[in-house]
Parts: sequence; structure tokens; C-alpha cells
Amino acid sequence: MPNERQSNDTIQHWTDNWVASVSDYSVFVVSVDGQILTWNPGGTALHGYLPHEIIGQALEILYPDEDQQKGLPAADLEIARRTGRHNTEGWRIRKDGTAFWASVVITALHAADGQLAGFVKIVRDITDKKAVHDAVLESERRFRMLVHGVTDYAIFMLSPEGIVTNWNSGARRIKGYTANEIIGSHFSRFYLPEDAAAGLPQRGLDAAAKDGRFEAEGWRVRKDGTRFWAHVVIDAIREEDGTLAGFAKITRDITERMEANRLLEDARKALFQSQKMEAIGKLTGGVAHDFNNVLQVLRGNLELLERRHAGDVWTRERLDKAVDAVERGAKLASQLLAFGRRQPLQPVVINLAAAIRGMDDLLRRALGEAVEMETVVEGGLWNTFVDIHQLENVILNLAINARDAMPDGGKLTMELANAMLDADYVAGVSEVPAGQYVMLAVTDNGTGMPPDVVERAFEPFFTTKAEGQGTGLGLSTAYGFVRQTGGHARIYSEVGYGTTVKIYLPRSTETAVEPPPRPSVKLQGGTETILVVEDDPKVQSTVVDTLSSLGYRVLKADSTEQALTVIRSGVHLDLLFTDVVMPGLPRSPEMAAQAVQLLPGLKVLFTSGYTQNAIVHGGRLDPGVELLSKPYSREQLAYKIRQMLNPASATARRQEATLAAANPGTTGLRVLLVDDDLALLEATSELLKMLGHVPAMTDSPDEALRWLGERTFDVLLADLAIPGKSGIELAEKAVQLQPGLRVIFASGNKMPEAPALTFCWKALRKPYTLDELSRVLDSSRCNFQA
Repeated sequence: MPNERQSNDTIQHWTDNWVASVSDYSVFVVSVDGQILTWNPGGTALHGYLPHEIIGQALEILYPDEDQQKGLPAADLEIARRTGRHNTEGWRIRKDGTAFWASVVITALHAADGQLAGFVKIVRDITDKKAVHDAVLESERRFRMLVHGVTDYAIFMLSPEGIVTNWNSGARRIKGYTANEIIGSHFSRFYLPEDAAAGLPQRGLDAAAKDGRFEAEGWRVRKDGTRFWAHVVIDAIREEDGTLAGFAKITRDITERMEANRLLEDARKALFQSQKMEAIGKLTGGVAHDFNNVLQVLRGNLELLERRHAGDVWTRERLDKAVDAVERGAKLASQLLAFGRRQPLQPVVINLAAAIRGMDDLLRRALGEAVEMETVVEGGLWNTFVDIHQLENVILNLAINARDAMPDGGKLTMELANAMLDADYVAGVSEVPAGQYVMLAVTDNGTGMPPDVVERAFEPFFTTKAEGQGTGLGLSTAYGFVRQTGGHARIYSEVGYGTTVKIYLPRSTETAVEPPPRPSVKLQGGTETILVVEDDPKVQSTVVDTLSSLGYRVLKADSTEQALTVIRSGVHLDLLFTDVVMPGLPRSPEMAAQAVQLLPGLKVLFTSGYTQNAIVHGGRLDPGVELLSKPYSREQLAYKIRQMLNPASATARRQEATLAAANPGTTGLRVLLVDDDLALLEATSELLKMLGHVPAMTDSPDEALRWLGERTFDVLLADLAIPGKSGIELAEKAVQLQPGLRVIFASGNKMPEAPALTFCWKALRKPYTLDELSRVLDSSRCNFQA
């Protein structure tokens, strides 16, 4: 048996003769135990090690750390030992730490007696080849992924005979077959039986083989038997030598494309409609201010004439007709603003159930006896954020439309329910987000509308009524208001069966308030000082005359700059009444802000025929802003000003003094009214005046006590529950100031248990009539105490 030295000499001699000149390959010998014994120039070029640096090192030095940890060097040698030769590829490490992809051949070396003498390793750098190979594989992978990822097209291959050889996911989606179900079948099974019998599939293949490409459209059949209209392209695939390898077939469902085209056309129509609505809205906004100014001049002067000629029946009739025409013009302008989504809304959080109940009598009067009305409200109805007065106008409009659709009578159903508009629903509706809504449905069983009428029903000026019977703005006004509120409206109708208009208003999670009462517009003046800021001289003159006739002291300014001059002069002002749209600088809202800084107690009332974006943003009136839209009546102006000017202010006390001076001989009681409900204060004050008494009113218990220290009163009429102080506490302190004062406690609840009171008092249960108020005030002093 040769010793190890003899074996090594033999190996060394062999390598010296064969390897000495090889530089493209790393060729070296490894001992049985894995040590590097030789090193050629190719090893230095490939690995970077010189012979004296590498000979004697373990084979592991050429492997990455992770391969060393896996024992890969020893495993490679073991395979070569068992099989005699081991071919492999993998990462190897150079001296400088860089890696390269290597092709490795390990051959076992045996001595003459068959004993394992070692291994020879031949290593070649094939990094570039691997990169190319990987790129090809990645390209093929991406191509397969692309083809199989396409779902809009059926892409599959056919053999030269028309047999399906592969199948993508788009083919499965469009045709309904899985790959396992269809591969190996003839593609003629996708054709209608009559087309297949006529040889249509083969003619397509023949044309593609001849011309290279075949394109057509026609009916195809899915797995479930349904048909679809397909666009088909067949391309011939050939080998490099021109031999026909098969066909690539691409099919698309034209039904979907046609549907997409239809949706696109609908979207185009919707865009056109939206642009048309926007254009009308802009046109409306551009002319509304001047138009409403003209109407305001007309209305104001007509009302002034009406006062002067009230006794002339002929003149009054003509004036009434003229005022009615102005009101129709104002309504038309308001409807156009509503349609253009340019109304100044004042939304509050309400529950629509309460709002509908509050309209019950009004709706029944509008519908008449021939129409039966039913209201259905879902339990747990959500709240919504909406301008209640504008919504009431919409509901009334819908109810009147429904009545007109039932000329012989019928049934109107109003339904309130919670609704969820999901992504699928809103996908076909522009500018409507998915989410929770409160749904109001108004349904009639009248004549109904055909589809072409339903399609145009929300368009402005479109109407099916006879000429002169409608403006065509009813439904468009409702549509504009709902959209401005952030909601959605839809019409469902069928000729002969009736119509349903559904309005969806966004849900609010905030606490609802009671629907505000409809203001009772009554003519009431005052003696306060008002500054009128208006650039239109005719409008200004009319407003000044109207306010002067109501008893107010009126100052005027033609511009915002002139208004600030008046305000800085130090003159006393109670209210600033200014147009929103004024020429020059500062702008009207900025002027009003400066005015309030100079006069902290000043009230500001804006007026305009069109607010633009000065005090209205997002379609909603800015918080804290009061607006009187033009054109307004004398009564509306008077009511709004009295609503804003606190009757308990110092100027109101001057008014009271003026009233007392004007009636020096009155024998009525001097009554101090204290209640936090201003509307109730005004109403009770009017009742007291009708009974011949002299009222003074305030919503502040502290101010009431201050008045009691300054003036004499006969009766204190106070609410039991007043913020900051109870009615009983107020009465006790009031009687200390004026021991002879008689007290009336007004409350909607029963008089609570109270300790024995030492003063005259009586309870008045709300709501009370004029007679009940008169009786409690007329009670004798002895019988007054309860």
C-alpha cells in the first residue's frame, strides 16, 4: 500500500503536466480531508488568492458562510466520493469577499490500489451566464404572470389542429371553464352549434395560417350555455424555420365593452347635465343680485303705496296683484338659486319624524279631501343635518306634484326610514359618497311617468303640465336642495301605477333639536337707530322710507367706507343693515366685523339677492350670521329686526317709555314679564297690550331685578324655570324690592311644592288663553294670593 507521500507526489506530477497553463478555470486538488493542495493561475485569477495564501487552507474558505454552516463543502466531496463525479452550481467567495456564481465539477482521484487519494475541482465563473438565464426565466415568469393575470381577455394557445393547450384566468372568467376542464378540447365548443356545423372555427384557423392573423366578432357560448358577443383575434405562431407551431387566440366579451360604452355615454350625459346645471347656477347667481334688487324696489314702493291708499278698493286690488307678481318673481329667483345649489342654508340636527308631524295639517290642506295621506316612520329613525324650512318647502312641493298626478283622488304615502347606500349603489351615481342616510319617500298611486319623462324630471323648466300651469322648477328645486345638503334624490315611476320620489339625507350622530317654529310674521316697529348700507340708491331710499314708517331712526351710507365713517363718529347705533355685495373696499363682511369691534353691542343684519361666497361657504350660512334675502316684505323686515333687537335692551326701555308717554291716561297694570323664551315674551306682551296693560319684558332675571330697583311695577309674570335663577327665587327678591308686587308664576308644569310664601301669587298653566290671562290679572288683591 503506497504511503501518503507517494500519493501526493503522483498527484502533484499529474497537475503540473495538465494544469500549469490553464487561466480561465480554477483547477486545484483537494485532500481527502478537504484541504487545498494545489493552486493554478486560473485559481488566482478567479478567486484572488496566490498559491502560498491558499494552499493548506480548508476548502470551506471558498464557500459563503451560510453554505459552510450547512456543511455544503463536505457534502459536495461526499457526493463525489460516492459517485466519482459531482457537477453543481452555486455561490463562491473571492479573497476580497465578493461573490460569483460558479460552475463546479468535482472528480474523485484514486490511487493505483483503488484507495481515495483526493479530489480535483474545476471551477468556472458563469455569473454572466446565470444573469442572462435568470433574466430569461424572469421574463418568462413575468409573461406568464401577465397572461394569467389578465382577466378582461381570454388568452389561450391552440395546436395547429385547434386543440386548446393552455388557459388563462381571463378565459376562465369569460367562458366559465377551468383549465382542467378545457385543455385538450377543440376550441369549436365555444361556438354556437350552427356556426360550428358551418365550419366557422376551421375557417378562422385557415385564414390565420394563411394571412398570419384573423379578426372577427360573433356570438360565443359560455360553459353555462349563456351567450355573449365576442371580439376574437387569432394569430398564427411559427417556429424559426417557418413551421406552424399553433395559434394564439384572444377573445374579449364585447358585452362588457358595450356596457362600458353605455356607462361612458351615461357619464358623458351626466357631465353635460352637471355642466348645464352649473352654467344655469352661475347665470342665476350673476343676475340674482340685480334682479332681486329690482324686485325689492318694486315691493317696497308697492307696500308704501298700499299704506297710503289702503282705503281705495280699486287701487288696493291693483297693488295686491302687483305684489303677487313680485312674489312670483321672487319665488322664481329662489327656485333658480335652489336648483343651482346656491341657497344660503341654515341646517340644524333634527329628527325628520317630528318635522313631518309638524307639517301634517299643512299637507292635508294642500292635498285636499280627495287625497288620502298616510305617514310611515321606521322605529329608531336616525337624525339628519338639514335646513328644516327649505326641506318643508321641498316636501310641500313633492306633495303638490303628487296631488296633481292624482286628478281623481288617490293615496299619498310618506315614508321615513334609515338607509345604507353601499359602494355598488353609489358607483353609478356621481358625487354621492357611500354611507348612512335618512330616506324620505313620497309615493302616489297616480298616473305615473314614462322612462323618458323620469330621465328629465329633475331638469329645470321641464314640465309635462299645460302651458301656464307650472314653471318646471319644482323637482329641480328639490334636486338642487338635496344635492347642496350632501344627499341624493331618485325617481321611480311606472305609467298607470304611480310615482315614488326618494330623498336620501346624510345621517347625523349629534343630538337632535326641536324643529324651529314657523315665524308668525307680524308688523311691529321700534325706536332704535339703524344704519342702512346700500349702494343702489333706489333700494336704499325704499328701505329708509320703510324703516322710518316703522318708527325707527334711520341713518344711511352709500359705501362700506362711508359706513365706517358714520360708525367711528360716535353716534349711537343699535343695528347695522347692510347689503352683502358692495363695491369697493373693505368688503361688507369685513366692514361689519370692524363695526362690531368699535361697537361691541351692535347687531348686524345682512341682506342680499345673492350671497356669493361672502357669508355662505359650502352652501351654508356662516355661524352667527343673520341674513334677510331679497326681496323681502315690509312684515318680514319688521319681524327680522325685532327678532334681532333684544326687547330687554336699553333702547327697548326707551320704546316702553315712549309708549307710556303716548298713553298717559292708561289705567292698565304695569306688568314685568320674565321668560327665557323670546317668542313667548313677544306673544304675551302683545296679549297684555290688547288687555290695556303696559308690559316690559326681559329674558334676564338679573336685569328684571335691576328694573325693579329703578321703576315701579304692579305684577311680576315670571316663568318658573329660568336659566340662572328659579322663578320663586326671583319673586322673593322682587317682593323685597317692591313689597306690594303681585306675582304670577307661568309654567307648563304643575306648580311644585314650595314653602309658605308671604306674598301674593297665583299660578298660570301654559299654554293659556287670553281670557285666562285676563282673569288672573283681574283677580282682586284679597283673592290674588293662592
